[in-house]
Amino acid sequence: MSTMAQHNAHAHQADAAEEGGFSQEYLTFTLGPEEYAIDILKVQEIRGYEPPTTIANAPTFLKGVINLRGTIVPIVDLRIKFNVGTIEYTPFTVVIILNVGKRVVGIVVDGVSDVTSLRSDQVRPAPEFAATVDTRYINGLGTLGERMLIVVDIEKLMLSGEMALVDEAAGSLTH
Repeated sequence: MSTMAQHNAHAHQADAAEEGGFSQEYLTFTLGPEEYAIDILKVQEIRGYEPPTTIANAPTFLKGVINLRGTIVPIVDLRIKFNVGTIEYTPFTVVIILNVGKRVVGIVVDGVSDVTSLRSDQVRPAPEFAATVDTRYINGLGTLGERMLIVVDIEKLMLSGEMALVDEAAGSLTH
């Protein structure tokens, strides 16, 4: 993210603090019918979807890799990982390039909505579900008027062992 964008994000946080609550900036995007939010400071850039170079024996959600200005970037389709929506690659499908844990990773989403601020009182804890629903990577549910946003800890998700992006076997994908 550019220095100007970071400055603007910090300025919005300062304004929100004066209004009586700490605010954080989020990039919101859609996966199927649901809307998700991730920390804007983890976002490097947003690109149109281009089919990546596939990797043999990779998990189905790991679509492959792209060469981004000399950096090999693994591309994860969150629609497959979260089992959400129909997996179609349309002109609206985008890749969000992230900086997480000193790594660059791309996530495929149906579309980017906007950048929004959420105060801490607008984010509620994720409800408890049965063992079949994994909520380890959900920070909570954000509410903006009628909108419900699933706030994801994208760094925790991308660096988890199940993503196969940081273990020894997948090390060649991230270097």
